[in-house]
Amino acid sequence: MNSQSKGLSMLGLAMKAGKVSSGEFATEQAVKSGSAYLVILAETASANTQKKFRNMCAYYKVPCILFGNKEQLGRAIGREYRSSLAVCEAHFAEKIAALLAEA
Repeated sequence: MNSQSKGLSMLGLAMKAGKVSSGEFATEQAVKSGSAYLVILAETASANTQKKFRNMCAYYKVPCILFGNKEQLGRAIGREYRSSLAVCEAHFAEKIAALLAEA
């Protein structure tokens, strides 16, 4: 199992633990409320969406990474497709960011 697969598996575990907010509105709320420790954006998200979340994450000092496509992100958390996710637990966020960065 490569680091990308491990990262996506870890994302699924975080979702089951209730530590992931998915979808643009929920992700934005998590960042603004201070509960997000990591934001993951699909590489296939629109330019406006990417710019919006990059700027927001920079302002609120939340790490933001681009990874995969909408289908991959959605499948990792058991949904159809998602362009943005927020991981709302520090240890999950650190581990997922490290694994996805390796990939």
